[in-house]
Amino acid sequence: MNSTNIDIFNMIMHAGPMVKFVLLLLLFFSITSWAIMIMKYRYIKKAFAESAEFIDFFWKSRNLSNAFSKAKQLHGSPVARIFRVGYGELKNLSRSGTSKKQESIGSSESENISLSARFTGIDNVKRALRRAINTETTRMIRMVPFLATTGNTAPFIGLFGTVWGIMSSFHSIGLKGSASLAAVAPGISEALVATAAGLAAAIPAVIAFNHFMQKIRIIESELHNFSADFLNIIERDIM
Repeated sequence: MNSTNIDIFNMIMHAGPMVKFVLLLLLFFSITSWAIMIMKYRYIKKAFAESAEFIDFFWKSRNLSNAFSKAKQLHGSPVARIFRVGYGELKNLSRSGTSKKQESIGSSESENISLSARFTGIDNVKRALRRAINTETTRMIRMVPFLATTGNTAPFIGLFGTVWGIMSSFHSIGLKGSASLAAVAPGISEALVATAAGLAAAIPAVIAFNHFMQKIRIIESELHNFSADFLNIIERDIM
């Protein structure tokens, strides 16, 4: 085990400048990808746990004020955040509806004005929820495409380093005039390290990207479902 590690280290140290540059670039991709994976894993895990907690509380409480108080405590829940946005618009609708009713007392068209204000207010809530869902989706997806970039490009970067290393090895063989296995093998093995490094950076990134995108789609679907349920409750109570 130790001898293998020492051999790999020696191969990297004896590699050419271009191969070393490629390995440093792949190291950057790998470290950045793992940092994103750790951050996104914690974020999505917290989002799932707190969203489930809020949805359970929301359907048990049946009181929007209590649900709003609970939502303010769950900072990691996307569902709680879109509820806070929708609840804020609903409060604005309530204040606007009250003021318009006071202004239209004694008017024969007060009922039509009130009904129009309700429809307009519901549309405002819908737009606010739609914007909030888009914001939450953007927040969840942020930095995840870098994992796809790593998965797509790292093997090719590693392959470039390998091809360059092999070209340098054959060039050295041509200058020395020796084509024995002992002369060819070290240079080729050093060059192949770049391909191995590219695959080592790409494989975890691709797995993590697919995993996170699946989880994000689940949360996004939950946001749309909760938004639809919340709007149904508002329309039923207002109308």
